[in-house]
Amino acid sequence: MTLWGYFWPAFAAALVVGLFTGIYAFRRPDRNRLLAIGLGVAIGLALLWHGPLGAADRLAAKIESDARLTLDNYEMWKVTAHLHRGPLSRRLLLAGPANDLQQSELVRIMGSLPGVSNARWSKGSGTPLILECAGAALAGFLFGLLLAYLVDLHRRHNAQWNW
Repeated sequence: MTLWGYFWPAFAAALVVGLFTGIYAFRRPDRNRLLAIGLGVAIGLALLWHGPLGAADRLAAKIESDARLTLDNYEMWKVTAHLHRGPLSRRLLLAGPANDLQQSELVRIMGSLPGVSNARWSKGSGTPLILECAGAALAGFLFGLLLAYLVDLHRRHNAQWNW
């Protein structure tokens, strides 16, 4: 799946950051500051993945290439499809000559392409992809904190036994 290669690395990196942050922070009195720093690092890694490491550009190129291939298969050479940019989102914008039936059917077909949230003929923005990436990182960070909490509970439970 197209999105697997985009969201999974951001989620996994944030999960690891959340796990190590939680393991360290749950044993310290200044845990709120450490958790905030860890969250900042997790979101920063997601933004780094999105922009400078080029994941967003690769995702956009893959989706637009799939859309062009689909249009070529339906012999709709004068219709163009591109992702909404400024900021980049997963909304596919269609333009070109087509009647009402073709427009509605192309919106349905293009909306079902992997990685596309929806397709439209009119201008419009969707949820920016960078916010979706940050959301995936936040979910990964929170899952990592949950794992760290469970590790800490296990450590506390085992600490009560004096052999």
